[in-house]
Amino acid sequence: MRVAVVGGTGPFGRAVATRLRKAGVDVVVGSRDPARAAEAGRELGVEGATNGDAVSRADLIVLAVNADAALATARELRSHIGTTPVLSVASELRFTKEGVLPSSEPTSLAERIQDELDAPVLAGLHSLAAATLGEDEAPDEEALVCGDDAEAKALALELAGRLTAGRALDAGPLASARALEGLTAVIVNLNKRYRGRAGIRVTGVG
Repeated sequence: MRVAVVGGTGPFGRAVATRLRKAGVDVVVGSRDPARAAEAGRELGVEGATNGDAVSRADLIVLAVNADAALATARELRSHIGTTPVLSVASELRFTKEGVLPSSEPTSLAERIQDELDAPVLAGLHSLAAATLGEDEAPDEEALVCGDDAEAKALALELAGRLTAGRALDAGPLASARALEGLTAVIVNLNKRYRGRAGIRVTGVG
């Protein structure tokens, strides 16, 4: 499987690319800036390319740009992406004095990205942090993925399984993305309150 990480020069994209490389996955990191893509590729030990080139040669695309750039990036790359599955990992968060809150939008970011593309969109990895993915050992926690296309979801679950020492779990249809994205806000609040690196473990399932 060849994976393109769009936003591969950012913290989460770099962590995903590094972890996948260590797991033996063929990875290309993409950026709008060819020079930044090439530099990141050299630093991470993977291929670097422009976003368009990266996604056009991939079996699965990880959309790892910041939430506020995700929709515009999807629109920009639509023709390059075609029908290649896209895994959306971003969460829209609201930072308030009471704490970090999920988006007030009526639909998830992943569902809105789906509206922009011809490709199947999955949502996942929202409970994984760049800091834990960047450690020497894979994090011992679960990775959750949701989506409507069975074949695309199987690819995303395979990728998720390469990122963690825990399990990659099917969290249902794409409509569940709103809950997964909101989970990021919960984890950020836990980390701030307890000065930790919270992850998710699911009990009671095989």
